[in-house]
Amino acid sequence: MNDYTITLHNQEETMSLAERLSNFIQPGDVIALEGDLGAGKTTFTKGLARGLGISRNVNSPTFTIIKEYNGKLPLYHMDVYRLKNSMEDLGFDEYFDGEGVTVIEWAHMIEDQLPNQLLKIEITRMSDKERNITFYPVGNRYEQLCKEFFHEYTSH
Repeated sequence: MNDYTITLHNQEETMSLAERLSNFIQPGDVIALEGDLGAGKTTFTKGLARGLGISRNVNSPTFTIIKEYNGKLPLYHMDVYRLKNSMEDLGFDEYFDGEGVTVIEWAHMIEDQLPNQLLKIEITRMSDKERNITFYPVGNRYEQLCKEFFHEYTSH
């Protein structure tokens, strides 16, 4: 499995990267976002939403666990940080197998419920503004997505 790391220098670059990624997303895709508090997980999701044509304000669903947004594809935005029991059946698979893209903040909290194939994205704070974003594709679909995305992203 290859991983792909890119350094971004501000929030707008993070949003722009995610917005461009939206062009490669398909129904049923699952993105597992990891990173410390304030690393930029929600900023990344906002950029993805922008690329999907979602005009509503996207914010972290910390207390509701799941927020749904309608765009070119539905966006299912999950924040599972506050789940007390990862075995709790909240019907995540209905989202994973749905018609939209699922973005899960703190995905490791429900690792045992995640699909076998997904795109893990880890955001690491390097300074107040700078972030390293590493893509870890799990499965053929996401290996191909990363190859195509990073080929296009680095050729601009």
